[in-house]
Amino acid sequence: MSIASESGAKWYLVYTKPRDEQLAESNLIRQGYRVYLPLIRNRRRFRGKLKAFIEPMFPRYLFIQLDKDTDNWAPVRSTYGVSSMVYFGLKPAQIPNEIVEILTSHADENSIYQIPDEEYCKGDKLMIVDGLMAGLEGVFLCDNTKERVDLLLDYLGKQTEVNVSIHDIERMI
Repeated sequence: MSIASESGAKWYLVYTKPRDEQLAESNLIRQGYRVYLPLIRNRRRFRGKLKAFIEPMFPRYLFIQLDKDTDNWAPVRSTYGVSSMVYFGLKPAQIPNEIVEILTSHADENSIYQIPDEEYCKGDKLMIVDGLMAGLEGVFLCDNTKERVDLLLDYLGKQTEVNVSIHDIERMI
């Protein structure tokens, strides 16, 4: 997405109704406004299974590009899905173009930013949080593939090397 500013247009923040970011985005686009809703691909455990979710990077917020001299701001506030514009005092919250540029440069063509998988180093202490060995602690040995790692477990009084899914482990704090 090219975010080059049209003659004097600046980026501002829109505060949406709960979980209505995409509704607000589509309604604003339909009215001819230029908006940007950064999304993030995330993984969370849901009923014991790891699920991939695409959700707004900033829940309840999206960016809109407006020219304060020529654009009509009134329809923005009454758009379905929009709660209000964000203000600092009496001025609408203006976002520097560089912020939106950084966000768009790290996203794919669908405005989705993916959180990179956590990097582990040899010797890191990890806990298995899912699967048959959930609750066991181990030491990171190496990556086998993008999806699997080798851990060294102390199990029943002896050290055992196991291969587990990267999604089944978490760093111990």
